[in-house]
Amino acid sequence: MIMGRILKILIYLCLCACVRGVHQVSWVPCTFTDENVVIGLERVGMNTGVQNTETVQTELIHREAMLQFGQKGDTPVNPHAITFLVTGSKVDLRRYIEGVEPDQLECELRRYSTKGIHVRWPVQGPTEYNRWFSCSLKHTKGLFTVTGFLRQPSDQPPSGKQDYLSWSAIADKEILSSTAVMVIKTETPTLEVGLLSKQKLHCQFAVDHKAPDMTLEWHWQHRGEKKRLFSHNSRTGQVHGSGVKLTGGDASYTIPLTKMSSEGTYICSVAVDPLFGSLDVNLHIEEAPRVSLNVGSTLLLEDGGEQKIVCDAESYYPLDVDIVWYEQDPAAVGQRVGAPLPKALKNMLLSSHRHNQDRTYSVSAFFYLEASLRDSGKQFTCSVSHKSLRVPIKKSFILTVEEPSSLMFNLTVGLIVIILLVILYAMLSMLHTTRKKSVQKKPY
Repeated sequence: MIMGRILKILIYLCLCACVRGVHQVSWVPCTFTDENVVIGLERVGMNTGVQNTETVQTELIHREAMLQFGQKGDTPVNPHAITFLVTGSKVDLRRYIEGVEPDQLECELRRYSTKGIHVRWPVQGPTEYNRWFSCSLKHTKGLFTVTGFLRQPSDQPPSGKQDYLSWSAIADKEILSSTAVMVIKTETPTLEVGLLSKQKLHCQFAVDHKAPDMTLEWHWQHRGEKKRLFSHNSRTGQVHGSGVKLTGGDASYTIPLTKMSSEGTYICSVAVDPLFGSLDVNLHIEEAPRVSLNVGSTLLLEDGGEQKIVCDAESYYPLDVDIVWYEQDPAAVGQRVGAPLPKALKNMLLSSHRHNQDRTYSVSAFFYLEASLRDSGKQFTCSVSHKSLRVPIKKSFILTVEEPSSLMFNLTVGLIVIILLVILYAMLSMLHTTRKKSVQKKPY
């Protein structure tokens, strides 16, 4: 009995925790971007004379608002703002922003124009007509973007004109009861990826009624070019393109292998008349540079000698890269605390950027090192910074400078040793050959 009660209590606590986790956002402060449309006449000179042309000017008005989740009759959280009271429906907008606090969201509400077209939304209720609003919710750190559509029932039929010409005024403290009927979300609003990688562009959606006449599409656009990647119509069942496996509300698009041509803006759109929602996924290619030096970890030079030192940064993208050569005194090498900062070399030169076949870039930073005994033991470091790197890539070498005589002596001794080794090898080869011949001449 005791164990059974304890188990029930644990289950109850878990359920409470889950409910709190899913529905922790009960309100979000928003900006309601209202529109004031003014129709005017403009006198335009034509070949046949002066004519009056109708002009439409839209003034955007930013007003304080609150997106509040609850039931009809709830008291506004902020009585001084316009309250969009979202009541329960089959599309729970809170589910798509769970796990965050209100101050982590950027919220914007707008009127949504159906361009004067009336399409009955398939819901039960005495009122057939609707007023539409769109709601954009963005995570402040770019973790997701959500677009929802709110339906406010109305008994006023459409005027037959463009709806923005007959929008009713909304008071500052007005409460607008509505329901969420469609939502579209991406958890990858911005992607920074390397080449030759598989990428999934997230997109999910939900509609408040079954079997809607829906069109789902993915488009790609970049630098004025635009093309359709995928299209699916639920009524006809026609599918064009590939990359999407529709499972439930998951409409994510998969890039099998990223290339330079993959960079751009990918647009996931869902259309259910009279609503059309779309979200952008911005994909940026970032390829880290490969950094190398033309010398090893140590460099031995004679006093007064000179050598060209080159640091190559290869195959990076995008173009911007920062390369700096530093030098550090021998006493500071390996010292972590209290060591003087390395000094940037002033005689460094940069090559022009080189274009590679895969559309990446390469560049070289070099300087001419004049060896001096006082520089022996110094550490020289090439530091390469790029957008794709969290920390710079560093390549170093330590310079050793010797007197000319000692250097020549070392080279002479080394040459003599090499010659002696060659002579010894030749003598051993000859001795081995002679013995082999003598063995072959012996009678059996």
